[in-house]
Amino acid sequence: MIFTSNLPDVEIPSGISITDFTLRMADELGDKPAIIDGPTGRTQTFKELKEGIQLIAGGLAARGFGPGHTLALMAPNVPEYASFFHGAALAGGTVTTINPTYTAGEVTHQLNDSGATILVTISMFLDVAREAMEGTSVTELVTIDPVEGVTSMFDFLTSEPLTEQVPVDTANVPVVLPYSSGTTGRSKGVVLSHDNLTANIEQCKHVLSYGPNDVALAILPFFHIYGMQVLMNGLLANGVTIVTMPRFDLEEALKNVQTHKVTWFFAVPPIVLALAKHPLVDEFETDSLNVIFSGAAPLSAELGQEAEDRLGCSVIQGYGMTELSPVSHATIPGQGKPGSSGVTVSNTECRIVDAEGNDLGVDEDGELWIRGPQVMKGYLNNEEATAATIDDDGWLHTGDVAHLDEDGHIYIVDRIKELIKFKGFQVPPAELEGLLLTHPAVADSAVIGIPDDEAGEIPKAFITLKPGAEATAEEIQEFVKGQVATYKQIRLLEFLPEIPKSASGKILRRELRDR
Repeated sequence: MIFTSNLPDVEIPSGISITDFTLRMADELGDKPAIIDGPTGRTQTFKELKEGIQLIAGGLAARGFGPGHTLALMAPNVPEYASFFHGAALAGGTVTTINPTYTAGEVTHQLNDSGATILVTISMFLDVAREAMEGTSVTELVTIDPVEGVTSMFDFLTSEPLTEQVPVDTANVPVVLPYSSGTTGRSKGVVLSHDNLTANIEQCKHVLSYGPNDVALAILPFFHIYGMQVLMNGLLANGVTIVTMPRFDLEEALKNVQTHKVTWFFAVPPIVLALAKHPLVDEFETDSLNVIFSGAAPLSAELGQEAEDRLGCSVIQGYGMTELSPVSHATIPGQGKPGSSGVTVSNTECRIVDAEGNDLGVDEDGELWIRGPQVMKGYLNNEEATAATIDDDGWLHTGDVAHLDEDGHIYIVDRIKELIKFKGFQVPPAELEGLLLTHPAVADSAVIGIPDDEAGEIPKAFITLKPGAEATAEEIQEFVKGQVATYKQIRLLEFLPEIPKSASGKILRRELRDR
């Protein structure tokens, strides 16, 4: 059975770049604030945003950057993030967005895999950037803030602006390569075209409906597809003022809500938990809030209701993934159901299937499959992983277990895939297991996610030591800590005489979870 959206179809944009689409209201809005830097209050109007993008595009073009080239963007949420993202897109190139908390080794992997030739960062991450670019195809390092001896954003502002989109095949050429672990394994480049991004913003118009005076808080990182599309591009395309924060700090977030009269607060479940329970919330005026929208991981009905009761606004959630640009389901404010991730967005089909691929009906649990214009083109240089995720009929197999009720509301109930979700970030067990096996004392390893009220899940490792070898849990955790981003670190560790495996050698993770 194919489930279709109950929402009206929308006209899917075609042939328009994501930059032209994002700036579609810029001339009309002119001096209205587009992006406000939360920590400083520094404001960029829609007119200034458009001019800055065109200057950076011109500077990139003058350096020979254009179609077929990739720019790596490794920075926190600052107003200039959008300028470099769209400057590269306007010049006809591709952007790969990098988590700035990555270790140099993790950054190197993404630089090599994406073939980036320019790396843009901020001074805080300059040392990691310099180490990471060694031996890669990166030929120029750029900082957003000025650093002596390094090309900075200000060197672009004297360029001749590029005022027209460099012609590209919007349906097929990748405009952005965010990295995702997909259903398994090490992170892979997700190929998203201009049409993928513009389609998904338009598909959300009936669920994410904004007014002319809306102000949104952008804590969620722009390097992540949720922050990039739902916040940065989606909000700007709809004329919403964005207040950026480089990282989450509850007190600073509440100050920004109070100061800028924030109406939309985009969050992940751990942030909703803080809003529901932390005493700091009572010290600030939050009456301006109309909607708290949670994504990236399931939000429990109980926690959503608790936050809603405390703050007096709608607390809703959506469902998506990087490979879906990212939204396939979202809740309409005021029309949610407890525990539901909302309804299917416009122009989207979904199926619920059993382990044999047979279709299931209403209220039956099975794997969620999605088809629509937001589905990625595939994984970069990885036909095998692409074929395992998107079938010949265009259905993307999400790896999530779900059911739809008679009203078309979806409930995410379990995960087939082995990814751990720590505060909304993907932690692939296979990556940590491979790293653990490089420790001289470790003979075998397995990693699973353990439920946690604050983080959603935390990584727990099970270790078998080599005969005669000795190592403490703390030593192994420190070994991992030095090589991965903070959210991937092993939070719990248990030694076992043997890792349980099937006859085919597959780790029996359910048996480990049952422990």
